[in-house]
Amino acid sequence: MATPKPKMGNGKVEKVMKEYKAGKLHTGKPGPGKGGVVKSKKQAVAIALSEQRKVDNKKKPKKKMV
Repeated sequence: MATPKPKMGNGKVEKVMKEYKAGKLHTGKPGPGKGGVVKSKKQAVAIALSEQRKVDNKKKPKKKMV
């Protein structure tokens, strides 16, 4: 039996890759003076995984110290 995949961060990678394909994915934080447009697919994947990791870390329940 296959192990179930975690449901955290669903769709984040797909969302970022769609932004990349549309030419709207930027490096750095949003707002004035934001970074340039991402031109490398490798860089887009790295950004997507980084953002997904941030979402996953926020959703994880914190362990209680006894």
